[in-house]
Amino acid sequence: MPTPAPAPGSAVRRRPVQRRSLERFGRILDACAELLDEVGYTGLTTKEVARRAAVPIGTLYQFFPGIEGLLGALAERNLEHYADRLAQRLLADPPGHTGDLVDLAVEEYVAMHRSVPGFGVVDFGAIGMEDTGSMHLIDADRDNNTVAADRLWSVIGDALLATRDPAAADPAGNPRLALRVALECADAVLRLAFRTDPEGDPALIDECRRLLRRYLA
Repeated sequence: MPTPAPAPGSAVRRRPVQRRSLERFGRILDACAELLDEVGYTGLTTKEVARRAAVPIGTLYQFFPGIEGLLGALAERNLEHYADRLAQRLLADPPGHTGDLVDLAVEEYVAMHRSVPGFGVVDFGAIGMEDTGSMHLIDADRDNNTVAADRLWSVIGDALLATRDPAAADPAGNPRLALRVALECADAVLRLAFRTDPEGDPALIDECRRLLRRYLA
């Protein structure tokens, strides 16, 4: 069965379809995530990722063009897992207020940061790599946070519109743009929280919630 070409701008050279290839693809990303926690992105090499994943280096390059491709694919996987977790929580317990939605989004991010290998280094686009020109790890045409905001809108957009306070809303406002701005704010504050404390500084996490509740309401 032929493997489909990646979407334009994708970090992946080709995406696997067959079961064996899917397993290898996932194993490579798992190895990359583990190594990021151990050596950081500056110490990451494709050779060591392939060795840890127990695949030939040629197999790695069949899927990924290099380190940035690996990081981009891992960031994309993290984003999809985050979106899936949010969607499941929304189905199980629909939020009644914007504050509930904010709490849910922040809670899931913090939980992934604490428990998912490599998430603290990459999350949705390689923390601290902006100075290396890696703002487009997931998509060549859109920066990492734009990709993340678009994906989150597809999951929580309807809930955000439904829970906003009509009396507080600006009639000329753009809720989708508001979510994009909120993501930038949350990105900065939560990164600060995890720089301050490896488990996430509770006071800063609470401040992030307060900021987002007030802005998005």
